[in-house]
Amino acid sequence: MADTYLNLVNSPLPARIAKALGLPRPSVLRRYTEGEVLAPHPVLVAGAGAGADALAEVLLGWDIEVRRHVLPGEALSAAVVVLDAATEPAELAAPMLELGQAVRLLVPGGRVVGVLRSVADASGPAEAAARQGIDGALRSVAHELRAGATANGIILRGEATTTDAATLAALRFFLSGRSAYVDGQFIEVSAVPTGSVTDLAAATAAAGEGVSDQPLAGKTAVVTGAARGIGAEIARVLAREGARVVAVDVPAAGEQLAAVANSVRGTALQLDITAPEAAARILDHVRERFGVLDIVVHNAGITRDKLLANMDAARWDSVIAVNIASQLRMNEQFLASDAFSDTGRIISLASTSGIAGNRGQSNYAASKAGVIGMVRAQAAGFEGTGRTINAVAPGFIETDMTARIPPLTRQVARRLSSLQQGGLPVDVAETVAFLAAAAAAGINGQVVRVCGQNLVGA
Repeated sequence: MADTYLNLVNSPLPARIAKALGLPRPSVLRRYTEGEVLAPHPVLVAGAGAGADALAEVLLGWDIEVRRHVLPGEALSAAVVVLDAATEPAELAAPMLELGQAVRLLVPGGRVVGVLRSVADASGPAEAAARQGIDGALRSVAHELRAGATANGIILRGEATTTDAATLAALRFFLSGRSAYVDGQFIEVSAVPTGSVTDLAAATAAAGEGVSDQPLAGKTAVVTGAARGIGAEIARVLAREGARVVAVDVPAAGEQLAAVANSVRGTALQLDITAPEAAARILDHVRERFGVLDIVVHNAGITRDKLLANMDAARWDSVIAVNIASQLRMNEQFLASDAFSDTGRIISLASTSGIAGNRGQSNYAASKAGVIGMVRAQAAGFEGTGRTINAVAPGFIETDMTARIPPLTRQVARRLSSLQQGGLPVDVAETVAFLAAAAAAGINGQVVRVCGQNLVGA
């Protein structure tokens, strides 16, 4: 359902009235368009040290105008603050205060990206305090931005550097229109062993504007729950990125499923993912038509909302069966099969309900929190391999399901984020496609919230 209020307050007279009354004034977000220019205006790279210098050189190679200090009055597409060398809180002042000057100069839809090191890798209390301080500061900046601008962070783990493939992949994602509804979020990246599958990814990431506009070309992707809503949009975006898509949904959705599969020139597979033979049927389908399964997107999910005091076993069990038990069973069978690629990607749809909980959704929250737990546990087994598993946690997304929410409740839910609006299915799909790409091989076990920095959870 369209956000009529958003469209209204982006017209001149209603915008002035909303400002005078102190009403929310959400902006039209800068979303990805084919052939988009990553940064039409200069990008500030703030921070001292070798990491900042190296990253600035890469951005110059992307045909981006780079500034190392703010020039008064100059419009900026983005500000990247590199704090990977910070060892104590006092060192944050200069770069953060310069960032404060830069945010005044951001164009609508501008981007702020912080680059820091993991608290878990800190050598002592002062270093840990500095790194955690960066986290808090950037999340606060995200709340302060206006005109559709966002602020996010990249956390370097272990030996990862500012110019590793996954770092650059995350930076490109955050700078682009693909991350329109990702705000106040942090993605951890790790270095991948030399000689791994990411050698090619590193080369393409460093090539900047030479990166293929179809990074998933030659890959086969399975998307469950693909007949409508977010699943259908994931299928479309993966196909746009070059993937061959197998769209999966229940037989009852067969007509819609066929329409989606046809629209992306993929194949449709009707099955119940809770059936014990579901994974085997998917693998047989992929083997017969494509040979190898490269990407699995666990999107299928249901809700059966009820206060826990009124919950019955059927409602509880059905949600658990579809939303998490089916994923556990299928993943086990995929990973045991030689048809699943050595560089395979598994991406599961979680939810902000699984992070913060939600009234009347104890069963749904349990299932989506379970997805997060599964992803983090499985990721440990993927370390040092070419495979990854991650989760995407949508917040309030404009779908048929949210359109059924009572109007007043829906309006409140839309405004409870830094971007003051609901997201679109394409926002979730863009994040899934980013995590599916080869350059994201150093991103594993992450939960990326697509929620506009909704004011729930961590």
